[in-house]
Amino acid sequence: GFFLRYATAIEQKATIRTDYLEVINARLDAVPTKTSLFRALSSIASISSGASIGKEGPMVQLSALAGSLMGRFCFKNLPLKNMDVVAMAAAAGLSSVYHAPLASAIFVAEIAFGISALQRLIPLIISAGMAVLTMYTLGYRSALYPFAHAQFALTPENMLLTVLIGLLAGLAGWALIWLIAQSRKRFSRVKSLPLRLGLGGAMVGVLAIGSTKVLGNGYEVIVEIMAGGFMLKGLIALLLLKMLATAISVGSNAVGGLFTPSLLTGALLGVVVATLASLAGLPVDNAVIFAAVGMGAVLASVSQAPLMAMLMVLEMTLNSSLLFPTMIACALAFMVVYRLQSSSTYPVIQNHFSRSDAKFDFDNGIISQFIVSGAALQPQDPVGKALAVSSLKRERFVYVINETGQFMGAVSIHDISRKVLDKEITLHSPISCVTDDTFPYVFENQTIREGWEAFARVTLERLPVLNNAVERRFLGALTKTSLIQKAKDFL
Repeated sequence: GFFLRYATAIEQKATIRTDYLEVINARLDAVPTKTSLFRALSSIASISSGASIGKEGPMVQLSALAGSLMGRFCFKNLPLKNMDVVAMAAAAGLSSVYHAPLASAIFVAEIAFGISALQRLIPLIISAGMAVLTMYTLGYRSALYPFAHAQFALTPENMLLTVLIGLLAGLAGWALIWLIAQSRKRFSRVKSLPLRLGLGGAMVGVLAIGSTKVLGNGYEVIVEIMAGGFMLKGLIALLLLKMLATAISVGSNAVGGLFTPSLLTGALLGVVVATLASLAGLPVDNAVIFAAVGMGAVLASVSQAPLMAMLMVLEMTLNSSLLFPTMIACALAFMVVYRLQSSSTYPVIQNHFSRSDAKFDFDNGIISQFIVSGAALQPQDPVGKALAVSSLKRERFVYVINETGQFMGAVSIHDISRKVLDKEITLHSPISCVTDDTFPYVFENQTIREGWEAFARVTLERLPVLNNAVERRFLGALTKTSLIQKAKDFL
């Protein structure tokens, strides 16, 4: 708690971001060293005390910090941005923890960048692969959860269970995120960070009276589940207790990851559903194999990175028969969480969703929502009136419409001033003599994107808006500023 309080104080004072995902998303130059180290020390203390959090959080953060330092001091002469080096280091760190190089690269691409572009993925995959190779060299050569002996049979019953697990995993992920949010809200009333962490640890300790399996990240428990070492009642109780313990630990600001707790929650859910289906008379050959399906589905719903979750289960188990059912379950779980409008575990995901929604609105929204009033006169009005209206409205052009409101063109105030000074016209001349009938315009039912493209072809700040190509009735003006304001939400 004291370590975390010190790190938080530094962040607030210097207004810096420590989390590597936020550093990458904000395109910052470096991962802060001091706050990363103090947060890692806080995480070590929390994990050692049995907090229900994953070890991957501080390990990946320290990997990102190492990459940031190398980018600043070792790779200065290479055409690499420090942000890219941080992303590569983060992918390598996650890969070394879970022995899943491809899923780790996809995770950083999905969460940090919000894309899966080839130019981003290649260096991430290389760094993640080298990390796994290093772990193999050090003797860690087996899959994290060896489960290659079981095969998933593509039967109607198994696929029905897969769909059910995917939907329930989405609800479980939503429930876990909601519990964490509620836990954070209540723990925020405790202003002292050390006291807050201590209180969270005490509450997890009380839950551990019911089962000591809720302590830690849950790796050993997943191995036991895959070995078939639990009864149904124990699985259900552990599922509920683990979700509560995780919400309490994360809500009390314990520094750590949610990967392994999510995997354990999914494994418990998958086995419980398969066991209940078997008791109900559904032919289930091996209930344990659905633990892996549940792992991927809950991880997809909590992280909101379904592609990463699919690949991670495949790489952690080295069981290719799990790929298809895991794809189905992960997609369904992600859709459920998305439809429930759940807040994300990673704040940067909300930024990606917001940018995506803003771009969709920009591409499909209609110009009519941005129409503002525009100065308009009739052809017989004198040019002196056009000058007066322009001065009042502070507009360079005055639009010309006939008595029925049909758009006839526009007059330039600069052209009027020049011709009056050259004595080509007088202030009493009708504006019809200086009207440009080829003046560009847009229609109200065109998309915002089409309006943007229309501005790209001219040097104007405003364009007249007409109702349609037949009536050509003048409705107002579209401003370039309004489109720029709309576009900045996703640029």
